[in-house]
Amino acid sequence: MRQSLLFFFLLVSFITKGQNLYIKTYGNEKDKAVIFIHGGPSGNSTLFESTTAQKLANLGFYVLVYDRRGEGRSADPEAKFTYEEAFQDLNAIYKEYHLSKAILLSHSFGGLVATLYTEKYPQNVSALVLAGALFSQQETYDHILNSLTKKYTENLNSDELKKISSVEKMDKKSAEYRKACFDLAGENGYFKMPNPTETSKKLYADYEASSFYRTNIRNKNAPLLFYKNEKQNNIDSRPALKKIKAKGVPVFAIYGKEDGVFSTAQINSIKSLVGKNHFALLDNCSHYLFVDQQNEFLSNMKKWLN
Repeated sequence: MRQSLLFFFLLVSFITKGQNLYIKTYGNEKDKAVIFIHGGPSGNSTLFESTTAQKLANLGFYVLVYDRRGEGRSADPEAKFTYEEAFQDLNAIYKEYHLSKAILLSHSFGGLVATLYTEKYPQNVSALVLAGALFSQQETYDHILNSLTKKYTENLNSDELKKISSVEKMDKKSAEYRKACFDLAGENGYFKMPNPTETSKKLYADYEASSFYRTNIRNKNAPLLFYKNEKQNNIDSRPALKKIKAKGVPVFAIYGKEDGVFSTAQINSIKSLVGKNHFALLDNCSHYLFVDQQNEFLSNMKKWLN
């Protein structure tokens, strides 16, 4: 296993100073490269790195795990938190590690980063994997609020209904709106698998006892700066995914059946887009599918990408 902390200068005209980017590699550099792109903004790769990176490498992949600029362990007070900035860092990783192509394995918000990057640089991507990845943001927010409205109307819970109503009145292109929607989802267990297995419980427990958990850094300013600086908000990336497929880049999608942030209609739409042979829906599985149902997750990666 090769592990290294990468320090490099981004040699582009509109960046005037070097950036420190946290990255580690797992596996043999001669194997197919897989770059894991984490969620956020304000996320990091610690959970995937702790639980899954080495196991994926053991299947014959060269796995690169990193935290985006200004997020997690890649501290940078000058980070702008835009898609273009994320693209610059990805291109720098390709250059530093001499990668001509790589598989992009994207989770949650990372799916938007990976999709837009692949649309712009299809020649750099050998395959795109959407793993519990966002692809139609407003539909996700609408689903969260609508499903909770239905739940609390049936339960006659007026306090929760008032809370939902106040969120619905927010600016839908604001960081506060996004946070409020996901806070409600979290409070209602939308990110948790319904029936944890002994394997998943051990994986989560081992993570929480590890050094990775102690470096589970969350930059609370990241979403605020992203929604301030990035013009593409609440996007639907399905048109981009269709273009990517048309350019010959394979697209795969794997989701948890009990991931509460996606509606049935959304899941059916992404299945139809990628095709049934490139799609998997895992039972008893929510948002962190590489932990909830790790064996099935890895089995699909091996089947699709080898």
